[in-house]
Amino acid sequence: VQLQASGGGLVQAGGSLRLSCAASGRAFGAYAMAWFRQAPGKERESVARISRNGGSTYYADSVKGRFTIFRDNDKTVFLEMNSLKPEDTAVYYCAAARTWRNTDLPLRFDYWGQGTLVTVSS
Repeated sequence: VQLQASGGGLVQAGGSLRLSCAASGRAFGAYAMAWFRQAPGKERESVARISRNGGSTYYADSVKGRFTIFRDNDKTVFLEMNSLKPEDTAVYYCAAARTWRNTDLPLRFDYWGQGTLVTVSS
């Protein structure tokens, strides 16, 4: 599967952005999806994950209540980001992992998109 992330940009603190990740290839429904981010000088961190049927989700504590991950049937996964903070500034990557159960939320992801930059100004 190939992934193409988009939707990043510059936003003021308190604002919102929606990131999109379009997947190509077959069997999109067999993949759990995730968003990671990497800020300058920091390690990559998991932001949100969603199971292949959308029934299970995970959020990092730092974004819980502000970010929402969801997916549609057109091979796209989204990250709705509200109440953005300057510390949310990072390159955001989408990722995919083949899973065998509908509600699995894997820790390891094998396919990665190219990243989209989100900058939140104070």
